[in-house]
Amino acid sequence: MRKPIFDLFLGHGVSAKTKVILLGTPDLPLLSGLRSLNLEHVSPTELMRSEISRSSRQTVGTDLALAAMRRWFFTRKPDAGFVLTDFPATLLQAIMFDEWLDVRGESLQGIIAGENASPDLVEHYRTLGLFIERPELTAA
Repeated sequence: MRKPIFDLFLGHGVSAKTKVILLGTPDLPLLSGLRSLNLEHVSPTELMRSEISRSSRQTVGTDLALAAMRRWFFTRKPDAGFVLTDFPATLLQAIMFDEWLDVRGESLQGIIAGENASPDLVEHYRTLGLFIERPELTAA
């Protein structure tokens, strides 16, 4: 029996406006496929490197990481696509990110969960109808 092929963009055509969130630790084939797309790949860790180099403060906390993510989000072009990893990490961050999207009149194309994804976040996005069920993850 053949294993179904998971293609996030099947039937949609890849667009530079695609906005996707990866929860937890994504598997390498999926991450490699997404990295090959012409989308901005963003994580709080990457943004914090530039914040640390710009700032004289040595303490980096979640407040600074959240501020960096907010700055990135609101300074990017509204129609630019992205792939987010490691954010949102909590349900509160997810709700806040949903509000940011609403303010700019944007929407996500989907949420994909990898290993160790927060069950609260998965349920939140499943309730919103954004969670993409991957056959290879749900088959037991």
